[in-house]
Amino acid sequence: MKRVWIYQSNRFLQQDEICKIEQVLEEFVAQWTAHGSQLAGSFEIRYDLFIVLIVDEEKAMVTGCSIDKSVHLLKKIEQALGISLFDRLQIAFRPYISQPIQVVPQDHFRHLLVTGEVNPDTAIVFNNMVTSAEELETKWEVPMKASWHARVFL
Repeated sequence: MKRVWIYQSNRFLQQDEICKIEQVLEEFVAQWTAHGSQLAGSFEIRYDLFIVLIVDEEKAMVTGCSIDKSVHLLKKIEQALGISLFDRLQIAFRPYISQPIQVVPQDHFRHLLVTGEVNPDTAIVFNNMVTSAEELETKWEVPMKASWHARVFL
């Protein structure tokens, strides 16, 4: 099974920032270990907004220490670029499937729902709580009405 962790930036990343992140993450996953065993790690940057770390646990299992190493690295990336990757109060969504992604604070998202500017039947949200590569492909970018967002915001 491939395990994933999704980190959402509080703003869209610039191309030079993406290049820096890719360089740092390439070096990190090349030497990422758990109790001396090399992890089969990789990463993706999606939509200039999401950093996805991936580990193939069929090769070696992640540990608390190896996860801590990745979190520490992402916090260093945050500081270097002046971004936030751990602010769970920022909601990324598309008002309609073909529209650009927006990132807004949770309170503003709730306001958009109340005023009807965002419709739970048409809005697409990002479920950054998925934990497997399979879920990443099937349950990450989903209609709001099919996500935990509907339970929290409606």
